[in-house]
Amino acid sequence: MSVSLLSNAYLDENSAKIRQKLVPWEGYQRAELITLDELARIKKVERQPRSKVESVLLSEGRTYALLYLNLLKKLQRIDPIQCLLVLITDALTDHEERIPLFIKASETDAELPFSVLLRCLESQDEFIQLKTAQILTVLMSAESTPLNSQDLRPFLTTLATFIQGPSANKRDIAVQCLESLLLRPTCRREVWKTPGIINGLSEILKRNLGPQMSYQAAFCLWLLSFDAEIAANINKKYDIIPTLVEIAQNAVKEKVIRVIVATFRNLVSKAPAANLPAMLVSHLLPFVKNLATRKWSDEDILEDVKYLKDELNTRFESLTTYDEYTSELASGHLSWTPVHESDDFWKENAVKLNEKNHEQLRILIKILQESTDPVVLAVAAHDIGQYVKHYERGKKYVTEFGGKAKVMELMTHPNSDVRYRALLSVQQLVSQPWISA
Repeated sequence: MSVSLLSNAYLDENSAKIRQKLVPWEGYQRAELITLDELARIKKVERQPRSKVESVLLSEGRTYALLYLNLLKKLQRIDPIQCLLVLITDALTDHEERIPLFIKASETDAELPFSVLLRCLESQDEFIQLKTAQILTVLMSAESTPLNSQDLRPFLTTLATFIQGPSANKRDIAVQCLESLLLRPTCRREVWKTPGIINGLSEILKRNLGPQMSYQAAFCLWLLSFDAEIAANINKKYDIIPTLVEIAQNAVKEKVIRVIVATFRNLVSKAPAANLPAMLVSHLLPFVKNLATRKWSDEDILEDVKYLKDELNTRFESLTTYDEYTSELASGHLSWTPVHESDDFWKENAVKLNEKNHEQLRILIKILQESTDPVVLAVAAHDIGQYVKHYERGKKYVTEFGGKAKVMELMTHPNSDVRYRALLSVQQLVSQPWISA
């Protein structure tokens, strides 16, 4: 990939200033930090017109790739490191054929290029951090670059801190780096092992930082969704489907909707059982039906929309009310849908929560224990009460799985509806006779 694809105003402005800045190379030579030969070579390209630098690199590209990296390894002061990083990005801009010159530096010194660049990431200077991230992404995104997890992992860990931190520049560069790295399938699994990244992408979408950033974050999730294992687990772990549905519903830009719909298609085609329930609970079907009536400039959207509509319709038509309920439980997003307050539903289905070693009851109690959403907590507390009311042995299992203690704790919750539903549920738990199984 080209350096120019990673664009950021902060980096561009500061790079222009650094190109004009005087670096005391002679002083470093007198201090024996660099050799006379290195001094002569760096003076041939420092603060020179691009055309002159290009002619030097044309004949001595390998020599200068090694020079820049060796000087990065030797020097520690901010000014020369900034200068060298700018020289490296200038050498790589519009010249992807030079990437191997930097990668093959490892044949001369095993620490080059990655160990040296990863050390630059540890700098306290924001420009050095971001310029280094830019260079590492260009080198690691190249298909010709053999990727080593011991180089990739620390870089991804740094990107995770960037993406979750307060700096808008770091967040912007981190997302752009991920867009490039995730084009390589081997990078997807490593990103999946770095939870801070997906948390960060999810937070960007929830905070709605503008259409461009929403598109870029969704683009990263789309690339991740090509991996079948990730597609099967990403919503279970990070609850991305409701967030993506909301972003798409409110999106003005077609490209935002396009990338989210494409992500949904991947999630359905690669892991339908894991993702269709959450999509139905998030009301994706009526939204997709609406999308099918719109005019689009990109025909791929219509194809993906039709695929989703057909798959969701098939699933929806085969659902019983109990299937709807378990789909809602699987999503973790409980709301006041009709089944919760239907006495007939609970008379017929309460006992089914005990199937497969009380699988659904355990899920309900887990939601009760882990959710922070007042609506979810109120509905879950209500459902515990309904289960106990309509299944006489229910009290034993709710107590055994930790549900009773949690419901009693919710009687002091700040939200009045949660307190009320917990109180009603506790009344059921206390009033029902304890009947041994």
